[in-house]
Amino acid sequence: MWAYIVRRLLIFPITLVGLSVLVFSLSTFLTPEERLMAYIHSPLQVRSPEVVQQMIEKFGLRDPVYQQYGRWFKGVVRGDFGFSTTAQAPVFEAIMTRLPATLELVLFAIFPIIIGGVVLGVISAANHNKPLDHVTRLVAITGWSMPTFLLALLIMMVFYGELRWFLPQRMSYWAKDIILSADFVRYSGMNVLDGMLNHRWDIVGDSLRHIMMPMLTLVLVDWASLCRITRSSMLESLHQDYIRTARAKGQHERVIIFRHALRNAMLPAVTFGGMLIAWLLAGVVITETIFNYEGVGSFAAAAAQHLDFAGILGFAMFFGTLMISMNLFVDLTYAFLDPRVRLD
Repeated sequence: MWAYIVRRLLIFPITLVGLSVLVFSLSTFLTPEERLMAYIHSPLQVRSPEVVQQMIEKFGLRDPVYQQYGRWFKGVVRGDFGFSTTAQAPVFEAIMTRLPATLELVLFAIFPIIIGGVVLGVISAANHNKPLDHVTRLVAITGWSMPTFLLALLIMMVFYGELRWFLPQRMSYWAKDIILSADFVRYSGMNVLDGMLNHRWDIVGDSLRHIMMPMLTLVLVDWASLCRITRSSMLESLHQDYIRTARAKGQHERVIIFRHALRNAMLPAVTFGGMLIAWLLAGVVITETIFNYEGVGSFAAAAAQHLDFAGILGFAMFFGTLMISMNLFVDLTYAFLDPRVRLD
């Protein structure tokens, strides 16, 4: 097993370098004038064509591609992804400033997604072709098939337009004034947790009212996908020979499902769950944009709308690194769940 882990750890940095080459190659389709936007902090810095050409020479934007990549990669290693004209801040700072908001949303959504998807997928498979299985499949297929933007708009129409229970954005204006005041201590950047630590339960309540709609959107869409994956994997495991042997020995059906079948059926669910966490952490662009939730995903959408090349490339590198990291985590988890992987 240790040889397997070492191989995966050695592949990790090589994959990151490959990702950086792929991301940087996207910028080669841009002109030097367009790539210059990643290095300036204000349009006032490029007052004339002469100044533009001087800055292009200064940053070596007409040098050979490998030289430009080397300078860019050194900056990436230091956390320098360029300057975002959308956020009016360095790209890394813009992402890190918005990451607590996305992380808070993920923490509220991920547990209902995983618990609901796995549990209902197992129950559906255990009651194969029974009424409970048909109802679960119908709900899961409906949630999986519905476009995210449509589901988000329906949730907003019901819970905000009609019932007025929940609110868009991340917090109310009065709550933002309190959070930005000198009396409020920011511990984590997550409003609910910081509100609790500051004993400001009004901030906690307001934050929960704002986070519920994007959380429900993510839960309903991704729960359905995980439920379908778990159900299919469980059905495959329940038809294996070792399950027939366990039943022939007279073992209780609950023991067969949870002790024998579930462990093997969890492998596809672990893969999906790991990628799902990375996807949510990178910020769900559509969901955050519709609800005007100030997270990493809404920053990526704004950067794309404003042709903020530094912001787009920085987000691509951030998202790719998360996906590679979670893929490594999934591979290592396989070694503990499946003995066949340890012996590979």
